[in-house]
Amino acid sequence: MIYYITGGERSGKSSYAQNLALSFSQTPKYVATSRIWGEDHRKRIDRHIADRDERWTSIEEEKELASVINKNDVVVIDCVTLWLTNFYVDTKNDVEKSLDLAKYEFEKLLEINATIIIISNEIGMGVHAQTEIGRKFTELQGWMNQYIAKNADRATLMVSGIPLKLK
Repeated sequence: MIYYITGGERSGKSSYAQNLALSFSQTPKYVATSRIWGEDHRKRIDRHIADRDERWTSIEEEKELASVINKNDVVVIDCVTLWLTNFYVDTKNDVEKSLDLAKYEFEKLLEINATIIIISNEIGMGVHAQTEIGRKFTELQGWMNQYIAKNADRATLMVSGIPLKLK
C-alpha cells in the first residue's frame, strides 16, 4: 500500500505521516533521503530525529529506497524533494535523466508488499524559482509528484496542518 502525502513547507506533512505510520505499526521505519547540505540543514534533520521516539528505526538512504524496505515493513520516506535533488545533482541538472532514474527506483517500491508512506512537497505552488536550474527542478518535482500520486493507493494534500483527501 502506497500513501502519498504532499503539501507546502511546514504544512504538517511529517507529523501526519508519522502518526499514520504509528497507526499501522509500533515499530515503523523512517527513511531519510537527504544529504547533509550544511549546518542549518543538519539542525533541521536533528530536530526531525528528535521528534521521533524509540519505536522508530531511522535509516538514511539517498537514492535506492527499495534496498532498505522489507516485506511487511511500515515505512515513512521523507522526502521526494530531497531524494530528487540527489539525482538532479548527480546528473548535473539533467531533468530527463533524473526523472527516468527516479521512476525506475520508485517502481521498485511498487513491488514490495509493505506499507509505504511517501512525503513530498508542492514546490510549484510557491515562489517562482529565480534561476533556470531552479525552474527545471520545479518541473522535475511536479512530474515526479504526478507519477507517484498516479501510482499511489491513497493521496493526501496537507494545508495548514489539515489533511485533504485527494484519492
